[in-house]
Amino acid sequence: MDRCALAHQYHQQGYSCAQSVAGAFADLTGWEPERLFAAAGAFGGGVGGSHEELCGAVSGGLLVLGLLFPHTRAEDRDTKKEIFSLAKQFRQQFFDTFGHTRCGDLLRSRCGGSEKTAAAARLGLTAHCDIMVVTAVELLSALLKEHMA
Repeated sequence: MDRCALAHQYHQQGYSCAQSVAGAFADLTGWEPERLFAAAGAFGGGVGGSHEELCGAVSGGLLVLGLLFPHTRAEDRDTKKEIFSLAKQFRQQFFDTFGHTRCGDLLRSRCGGSEKTAAAARLGLTAHCDIMVVTAVELLSALLKEHMA
């Protein structure tokens, strides 16, 4: 399965960046894409379209991490440390790729494709949010491959 292409397809259909990223991992989470779209619905556009908060592509990836590495018992400090570590790694990798994680900052900096956005280049994408979406999926896929092996 080409998760990057699937996320791009969802984005082209009108789903937000957060929904598109989360939906691309439906098979791993055990949730139907529509349920993931609902859970991620408010995170698009830097949270509710404000462009003032975390990029929706990152938010969608964090939702997936939370579902795959659930911290459900308050006393379970090891799982809490694990999910925080994975979330930090994912956010840092996105930051290292684009120099920002905040939606408005990303839009203002006009981040485009680069040698760090291989999936976007492979799919021939040039639109800003398309690049964010497929790169978030690419980064999250690599992180999951490393931690779910």
